[in-house]
Formats: sequence, C-alpha cells, structure tokens
Amino acid sequence: MKRKNKLQLIIAIGLLSLTFLTSAYASNTTNDARKLFLDNNAIIYEINMRTFNANDINGNGIIDFDLGEVSGNFTNAIERLDEMQAMGINMLHVLPITQTGKTKALGTAGSLYAAASFNKINEQLNDKNSTLTLTDQAKKFVEEAHKRGIRIILDIPACGAYDLYLQRPELFVKDKEQIPVIPADWTDVRLLNAGNETTINDDVFNVYKEFVDMAIDELGVDGIRADVAHCKPAKFWKELISYSRKKDPQFLWLAESSDSWHDAISTYGVFTSYDKLLDAGFDGYYGSFFNLKTWHTAEELINHIQFNQSLAKTFTTPKSVIGSFTTHDELSPVLINGIPYSSMIIWLNATLPINSYFVDGFATGDDYVYDWANQKAETSFTDDDYYFAHRGKIDIFNFSRKPGKDNQELLQEFTAANKFKKSIAPIITHGKFTPLKTNFESVFAYAMSYNNNTVLVYGNLDFDNPATDINIKIPGLTKDVINIPAKARIQPELSNGRITVDLNPGEINVFLLEDFELK
Repeated sequence: MKRKNKLQLIIAIGLLSLTFLTSAYASNTTNDARKLFLDNNAIIYEINMRTFNANDINGNGIIDFDLGEVSGNFTNAIERLDEMQAMGINMLHVLPITQTGKTKALGTAGSLYAAASFNKINEQLNDKNSTLTLTDQAKKFVEEAHKRGIRIILDIPACGAYDLYLQRPELFVKDKEQIPVIPADWTDVRLLNAGNETTINDDVFNVYKEFVDMAIDELGVDGIRADVAHCKPAKFWKELISYSRKKDPQFLWLAESSDSWHDAISTYGVFTSYDKLLDAGFDGYYGSFFNLKTWHTAEELINHIQFNQSLAKTFTTPKSVIGSFTTHDELSPVLINGIPYSSMIIWLNATLPINSYFVDGFATGDDYVYDWANQKAETSFTDDDYYFAHRGKIDIFNFSRKPGKDNQELLQEFTAANKFKKSIAPIITHGKFTPLKTNFESVFAYAMSYNNNTVLVYGNLDFDNPATDINIKIPGLTKDVINIPAKARIQPELSNGRITVDLNPGEINVFLLEDFELK
C-alpha cells in the first residue's frame, strides 16, 4: 500500500470512529462533555440565543416586532443546528438564558448578564406560536442538539440585576452606607455576596444550586460556564461543583478566569486565582490566548502553550483550557488584523492541545459593527432609551440581527479546520507538543506528534511584513517524508533536518507528516 493511501486510511478510520462516537452519543444522550473537553476535542461555538436565528426582514439590524420580525428563541434555534453540525461544532456555549433586568438597564432588551432570576428562563426566548411551555421549548432545543452530537453548556451570570436586588437585598454586598455595590463599571448589575473561604453565603449558594437543578434536572444540559468565576471563593465553587457531580459525574465546568487577571472586580469583593478555581473542581479555564493580538514574538505564544501544559500537570485530576483567542468580550478578529488573523485563530485552535472556541458570526467574518449602536431607540423594553452596544463585539444588550457576514471562503476554511482537528483527534489528545526553532523572531513553529504521525504548524505573527528565507529546524526530518498540506499556500523546501519557506504577513501553514514522529 502506498504511504499516502495508508495515511488516508488512517484519517478515514479516525473520522469513522468519531462518527460512531457521535452517533452513540446521540442515541443514548449520555453526557460525555467533560471527557470530550479534557481530551481537547471540544469545538465550542458561543451563541446568544436572543440573536442566534433572529429574523431581521428589513435589514436594519434591529428586530422590529411591530413589523412582524422575530428575535432568536429556542424553537427557531433548532433550525440552525444542522448548520452547526456541518461546520464541525460539537459543543455550544449558550450565553445566559436567565431573565434579564429592566431597571437601571443597559440596552433596550437588557444585558444577558444582568440576571433578574437564576431559576427562571428568560421570557424573551419564548416562541409564542409554540404549544410547548418555555421550559419544554428549551428542553426540546437541547434534545435536538444532542441528536446531532452537539453538547450544550449554559452560562451562569456572576452578578444580579438591580431588579433582583429590589426583590432579594440579602443576596448582595453592601458598602458602608448599605448601598448595593456596583462591580467594575457594570452599572446595570450589583455584586452578589457569595461569602468567603471560611463561610459561604447559603442564600447565594442556594440560588446557584437552583440554577444547577434547572440545568441538569429540567433541561438536561451537559455543563456550565461560570461568568467571572474569580469573583466567588473557591469553597463556594467546590461545594457547587461537587453537588452537580453527584447528579452527573460528566458534568463539565468551565471557569471564565485567566492567569492574566489579578484583581477583584470590586474592593468589596473577593478574588480567587485561576489555579485555585481549577483546584476547586473546574475542568478548565480561559487562559490568556486573547493576548495573541499583542504578542509579536513566537516566544510569547510558545511560552503560554507550555505554561498551560505545565499547569495541567500540577493537579491530581485532568485539566484543560479553551482557545480564548476570541470571545464575546474581545474585538472581532477582523477589526484587529483582518481575515488573516481569523485564519490564524482557526488553525491554532485546530492544531494545539486546547479546546477550540469561537463566537457566533466568527465563521463568516462578522465585525459586529452595528449602525444603530448607542443611538436613541424608538422602542425600548427596559428603562434605557439607547441601543447600548460595545463596538466590534457581539451584541448582548438588544434585540438585534443574527450574527454573521458572507465570507464563504472563511467559512470553508473554518469547516475544513474543524474536520481536520477531528481527523487528528488522537494526536491532539495524546500527542507530544514540540516547539521548533526558526530564524525569525515573529515566526512560530511547533509540532504535535503521536503514533508515528506529526502535525507541523508554522506562522508569521507580523501582520504588516512578510518573512522570507525562514529556516525551521526539525530534527530527524528527511527529504522523503511525505507531507500533506492541510493549510498551505506553497509547499516548503525540505532538506535534512530543516525546511525553508517564505510567509506573507499573518500567514499560517499546516501539514500532516506521514510516518514521521519527533522523539
């Protein structure tokens, strides 16, 4: 058998195995989200249910209900699940579905993170044409996702809306004048009093416990992403995670926390570092991959990858990290360094020992620039008369359009990279990460090797200037090694122990080397 045909067979068997696993998951709906994540095989897509499949007929970017337009809801979200499956998505991170505050609000629909309740689903997501209850609509969405091999993790907000404070003031931190504390500059929410490492606040704990009950018992979801997890004590999370795992041992917990963050969101609040959160039971965290936009040297990227690998080894139970290159708190990659930056993010997610992570609209190049942003609104469903929005970030404050532009070339690359990641799943899970030396400060190179196959990746972090005559040292490489391009403009020149190549600004190349393994 020819070597190339042999490799194609290996990939085909890998894809067949993954198809079988997906089918098995869909048929028995046994939660495997935690294992998928800890194996670095999750491909996560973050969605705002309120906009996910919104129908903006007149194209003005805002959902005009009086004109018959419809915002996103659990029922019409089902229509996009086949699209998610086709793109290779196997996990959806659903931004908060809890009720939103209407008093002292930001935006005409209220911020998704201004929770007015933690045990009731947001009425804004109710399909009034459905005969099902709102809870059953949400449950149906989860069931339909599971049928397609897509796991669901829900976002739990870190703070409470002012409306919730008016109802239950005992849940909140007060200042010296007994005024509820505004964390950071988030004027539409108030800081919950979760307690400290000695004593947690049972009132707040029970509120979060009710959310866990709703997520697992009522909706059947597969995990939770904890918003601003560092603003609560480790003891709080340890008890809550333990409670959830008694219900479902495979229930996934992802902490919004980073090794780059060191300060509490308020002088009245607590700060729990990322490592203590992982020790408390979280399976993973955000890391600091969002700093790629400021990294100009290969050393900075490689150091963070190695840092996370070393970090995972310090715990008695497995841990992992997401490719937090872009989140709803980050500017669209298109606005930072154009489509090449999006492409680099796609392939780093696909080839590093991390879990892939993207925001709805990323796959088709959305810049999240809204013409109506921060203008006075004709209609509002809160006490805010303006379309509050963050420029370049997915809208979480208003009834607005479905995310996405029309960059089909980027979409094809996105889908191809996710398919490639699935085909090399054993390498991503078990492979050895090896940094490779180059003669350019801005050019990174690394390999992932396992079972006599190697994924080779190199790219230029300089998005303004090309890099020419790059030499990449690859110990043991010979001219007869078969290299199959997954993402490449041109084939590199191979010689014993190195390759020579030129790279455009921001260009990244990916190859699969057959019958070759870095030792």
